[in-house]
Amino acid sequence: MVGLLVANERITENYVREKLRENGYYEADNGVVIEEQKSQIKRVQTLLKSASKAKTGKGGYPEFIITWESDPNFLIVVECKADTKYHESPDLDKPKDYAVDGVLHYARYLSKDFTVLALAVSGTSEDYTKVSNYLIPCGSKDHKILTNEDSIEVKDILSFEDYYRLASFDPLVERKRHSDLLAFARDLHELIWTAAKISEEDKPLLVSGTLIALMNQPFLNSFQYYSPEDMPRKWLEAIKDELDKADIPKAKKDTMLQPYAAVAGQPNLGKPDAKIAKKYPKGVLYEVIKEINDNVWPFISVYHNFDVVGHFYGEFLKYTAGDKKALGIVLTPRHVTELFCDIANITKKDTVIDICAGTGGFLISAMHRMLKTAMTEEERLDIKKNRLIGIENSPKMFALAASNMILRGDGKANLHQSSCFEPTLKKAIINPDSALGVKRPNIGLLNPPYAQSKSDAELHELYFVKEMLDLLEKGGLGVAIIPVSCVISPNKAKQEILEKHTLKAVMSMPSELFYPVGTITCIVVFEAHKPHSETNKKTWFGYWRDDGYVKTKHMGRIDYNHQWQDIKDEWLEAYRNNEVHKGKSVTAYVDANDEWVAEAYLETDYSTLTKQDFEEVVKNYALFKLMNNIKDEN
Repeated sequence: MVGLLVANERITENYVREKLRENGYYEADNGVVIEEQKSQIKRVQTLLKSASKAKTGKGGYPEFIITWESDPNFLIVVECKADTKYHESPDLDKPKDYAVDGVLHYARYLSKDFTVLALAVSGTSEDYTKVSNYLIPCGSKDHKILTNEDSIEVKDILSFEDYYRLASFDPLVERKRHSDLLAFARDLHELIWTAAKISEEDKPLLVSGTLIALMNQPFLNSFQYYSPEDMPRKWLEAIKDELDKADIPKAKKDTMLQPYAAVAGQPNLGKPDAKIAKKYPKGVLYEVIKEINDNVWPFISVYHNFDVVGHFYGEFLKYTAGDKKALGIVLTPRHVTELFCDIANITKKDTVIDICAGTGGFLISAMHRMLKTAMTEEERLDIKKNRLIGIENSPKMFALAASNMILRGDGKANLHQSSCFEPTLKKAIINPDSALGVKRPNIGLLNPPYAQSKSDAELHELYFVKEMLDLLEKGGLGVAIIPVSCVISPNKAKQEILEKHTLKAVMSMPSELFYPVGTITCIVVFEAHKPHSETNKKTWFGYWRDDGYVKTKHMGRIDYNHQWQDIKDEWLEAYRNNEVHKGKSVTAYVDANDEWVAEAYLETDYSTLTKQDFEEVVKNYALFKLMNNIKDEN
């Protein structure tokens, strides 16, 4: 009887092999490696050396172990049983006898070092087969049923690409991959700093240029064979080829290519000297390309809404050693760029502008949100070609933003390297050529450069807000995040904005939102080209000081306790319905002479006040006063 079961189990294994073949696992050059009842991977061998299902303390292996060269930290394990009645035990505690119990047994051993997709299959034919899929994130022992984008349980054998993509939706998996990317960014900075010795502002260009070069299939296939002397030239040629494919107008292409050409000309990226050659015989640039190919591409392939170039820019910014020019650039956290899209309720019908695009974080989130509502390929092309407008003054930052959009398969058609105050460009945006398919924007998203001193009066953050609002069509919505100091005291810019536009809402944001930069901010929401005095409406003020994020040593602020989604839903419901909640939100009539912050109008709910709340407010107030004193002194 045992022999018959074993023989039938071989039939189940053959069924699994056939399904894997149908789903492309055995295709040549796909990077997928399938091992059966053993593994050549040292980490796997070590973890399974005492994983016997009989609990003898000896080694044990599942029927299949499947890995991918592009992400060695993710693997699939498969266990088979011949009879569906041995698919799963009630308590999942019989690994030797049941498919689900067995695969979870191995997955728990492997999850110490890997994110594991556990696949259990029982039965011997298409009509009499049960399939269960589970996910155990790296560092966890708890399994979760694998679901698709609509939260429906997956009961089939999927392609490796689909498994990898669906696993990415798990918050623990995403956090681990983000943590790995952060660690890699630190290591890469160390490599570039010690061996390449290029300037701070060129470091993110080296990363974004390499990501574009790796999109070029001939370069990807052959970069390992180039000599150190030829590598910079080949790198630049690959970037140029990809820009040619991207159908960018020549003037923009030249503007974008120039910063990359300057990077390629850095002497330390070419033939290494004797000291560097000992450690990096193929040259520093080869090392950078190889590391980025191994560590960043798998992340980009899954997290399309993640501003990966901005991530590296922000990480490298920590090492600028007091570069004053960098201080005014405060990159917007991803959960805030996504919050802006929620506030503006962005859909495929909107046209979005960011007049201070930076690395493109707002445009990436907006494009991702629009594409979610698109139903046809025609709509998707329209979004990428016509619905996103970005302006960036810095040529190097423009190159970063454009590369960021190219990495997502377009969206760069209406990026402009210019001052947002340039009259000709403003005219072209307000009165677009209808034959080109671009419309005047109806939504503006903005995080302006923060003024560094009183001498920057003409660059006051609110003048950027005014510029954005002036470009929008009547009734359009402008959302900006600015220092709270801009909206507390009366100033000329506040008056000028309200003469033409309506202040719809203001939200006080967490004091450490931009940690480690100490800028305290608020979100302002305006309705364009409707004078504030004529609308005669109350402004809604929200006290959004706690987003649930906590500071961690190496990852900065993260949603450690998974509170953000619930907090965001509560915030948005109150905002959209103009709800008033004691201590959380309030409405008030205001003009340019008033303070535009919730704290000025909120009624405190003393019944919920704790000592910690009191201390937090005192600390925030002290920090606010300190920052304003520093700003005044400058």
